[in-house]
Amino acid sequence: MATQQKQLDVICLGRIAVDFYAQQIGARLEDASTFSKYLGGSSGNVAYGTAIQGLKSGMLARVGDEHMGRFLREELQRVGADTQSLITDKRRLTGLVILGIKDQETFPLIFYRENCADMALTPDDIDENYIASSRALAITGTHLSHPKTRAAVLKALEYAHRHELRTALDIDYRPVLWGLTSLGDGETRFIESEKVTRELQEVLHHFNLIVGTEEEFHIAGGSTDTLIALQNVRKVTQATLVCKRGAQGCSVFEGAIPTDWQQVKLHSGVRVEVLNVLGAGDAFMSGLLRGYLNDEGWDQACRYANACGALVVSRHGCAPAMPTKLELDDYLQREREVKRPDLDARLNHLHRVTTRKQQWPELCVFAFDHRKQLADMAREAGASTERIPQLKTLLLAAAQAAAAEAGLHGNSGILADTTYGQAALNAITGQGWWIGRPVELPSSRPLRLEHGNIGSQLVDWPQEHVVKCLVFYHPQDAEALRREQDELIVDVYRGCCKSGHELLLEVILPEGNADKDERNYLQVMEHFYQQGILPDWWKLPPLSAANWQKVGELIETHDPFCRGVLILGLDSPQETLKAGFAAAADAHWVKGFAVGRTIFGTSSRLWLQGEIDDAELVEQVKQKYLTLIGFWRQYRPQPVSKTSRS
Repeated sequence: MATQQKQLDVICLGRIAVDFYAQQIGARLEDASTFSKYLGGSSGNVAYGTAIQGLKSGMLARVGDEHMGRFLREELQRVGADTQSLITDKRRLTGLVILGIKDQETFPLIFYRENCADMALTPDDIDENYIASSRALAITGTHLSHPKTRAAVLKALEYAHRHELRTALDIDYRPVLWGLTSLGDGETRFIESEKVTRELQEVLHHFNLIVGTEEEFHIAGGSTDTLIALQNVRKVTQATLVCKRGAQGCSVFEGAIPTDWQQVKLHSGVRVEVLNVLGAGDAFMSGLLRGYLNDEGWDQACRYANACGALVVSRHGCAPAMPTKLELDDYLQREREVKRPDLDARLNHLHRVTTRKQQWPELCVFAFDHRKQLADMAREAGASTERIPQLKTLLLAAAQAAAAEAGLHGNSGILADTTYGQAALNAITGQGWWIGRPVELPSSRPLRLEHGNIGSQLVDWPQEHVVKCLVFYHPQDAEALRREQDELIVDVYRGCCKSGHELLLEVILPEGNADKDERNYLQVMEHFYQQGILPDWWKLPPLSAANWQKVGELIETHDPFCRGVLILGLDSPQETLKAGFAAAADAHWVKGFAVGRTIFGTSSRLWLQGEIDDAELVEQVKQKYLTLIGFWRQYRPQPVSKTSRS
C-alpha cells in the first residue's frame, strides 16, 4: 500500500438520501403522523460515521439542487466530511426514504428514488486526482445495480488500483433497488437472484475488504448456506471478508473458508436493548473502517464495529444515532456495565454534547426577550402593546447593523420571545446567529412556564433555537419552594435532551432575600449539578474575578463539555457592565454577554412616546450595542482561544 500522506482517509461512493423516520414507535407507517429528518443512504451514512470517528472522509455522489440536497451537503460539512465531489445535479431531485419503526425487527420502508440524483452518477463524474487524494475507497452495492452507476464504480476502482488505495465494499443488498420487489417493498432484505449474484461476483475481485450480513453473502455467493456462500465468494476474490452475524457479533475471513462454524472465530458483540435494527450496518461499517484504516488489527476493528452497531440499534435514526469517537471510546471502557445505552446518562450526555452543530467560542448577545417590562413601558408611555412587535423588529435591525459593523462573524446572537418577537425570530432563523427563546412565565416564583408543558412547546421550535429558562433561586429558599422549582427545571432539562435543543439556565437571586453574597450563585450551580441538570449554557450576573475562577472550577468538575457562561445585564449602567467584563477577563468559561435593557431601554421608551422615529431608534440602539461589544473586546480582543471541549 502507498504510504505517502494523503488528504483523505476514505472516499465513500454510493447512495446518499434524506431519511424521514416516523416518530410514532410501534405505529404502522399508514398511521404515522410526524417524521424526523436525517441524513441517510448507506454511503452518506458511512461518510458521516467515519468522519465522527475521526477519519478524514469524502463523499462522491450527486444530490439535487434543492433544499434536501443542501441539507445533506451541510450535514456532511458540519462533521468535517469533504464534499468537493458531492455534485449538484440541476436536473434531478435528491433521493428520499420514508421509514417507520413497528418493532425491533420490523421497519416499513419506502424508497423514493425514481430518477434520483445519486443514481445519475456517471464515469465522467469520477476525477482521478480526487480518488488519488485518498487512502481508501468505500463502495456500497446499490451502485452496482444500474449500468451507468456501475460504470462509474468501475472507473473509480480503476483509479483506486492505479494509486494503490485500499478498496472496500459494503454489499448493502436491497432487492427493491435491483428491481426484484414491488416499489413499495423496501423492507425485504433478501430475494435470491442468479442475475444479482453473477453481477456482484464479476466485480468482487476489485476489493481488499468485503462486508455484509449473512443474507448479503448469500446473494454474493449464490447460496443460502452461509459458509458455502462464503466459499463461493472466496473463489472469485482474495479480499478479507467480514460477515455480520447479528447480535452475536461478526467473523473475519482472511484465507480459506472453513467448513464448520466451530472453526470460525466470533468477534462477539455487546448485548443491548434493541429499538430497531435499521441503520446498524452503516454504523458497523464506520467503526470497522476506523480500525481497518488505522491498522489497529481485526480484533479492535471489530470491537469498534460491533459497538457502533449496538449503539445505533438502541436509538432513533441512523446517522444522528451514530456515536462520535469520544463517545465510542467511553462506551468501550464500560461496555459490560452499560446494558441500556439509551438509558445511560453519561453516554447520552456525551452523545448530546459531541454532536453539536456549531461552535461558539465568543458570543455578544442582544437580549430583547422582555415581555412584562416592555408591556409596562408601553402603558406608561400611553402606547398600545400592539406596537411592541414592530419595536422588536427594529431592535433586530439594530442588532444586525451593529454585528455587521463590529465584524461579529458567527459570534452574534439575540434573545427574543414569541409573545411579541415572533417576526424577529422568523427573520433571523437560519442566518447563522445564536438564538435564544424564553420559556418561563415572566417574574414567576415559583417558576412557571409561559406556554405550558415543555414538550408541547419544543415540538414546533426550530432546532437551532436555544431554550432560555430564568429562575429566581436562593440556596436559603424554603425546602418546598426549592423542591417545586427543582422538579420543573429537571423537566425542562429532560425535555431539551429529548428534543435536542440546547438549554441556557439563567439564575438570579430573588429580590426579597437580603443575602446577596455572590457565593450563593456557586451554591445554586452546585445544587443544580447535583440534581443531574447539565445546562449547555449558564447566564449569570457579573461576579468578582475570584468567583469567576470558582465558577470555572465547578464547570470543569461537573461538565467540562458545557458551552460556557454569558453575563447578564439587569438594566445595569454601561460602566457597571464594563467593570463586570473586566473581572471576567481571565475567566475562559465566560464566553460573552447577553444584555438587554442597558442597550434598548431608554431608546425604546422614547420611541414608544413618539419622541424618536424608527431610524433614530435603530441608530441609538446600534451604538449602545456597539459600545458593549467594544467593552467586551477591550478585555477579550480576540475570540477566546481556550474553549470548552464541546
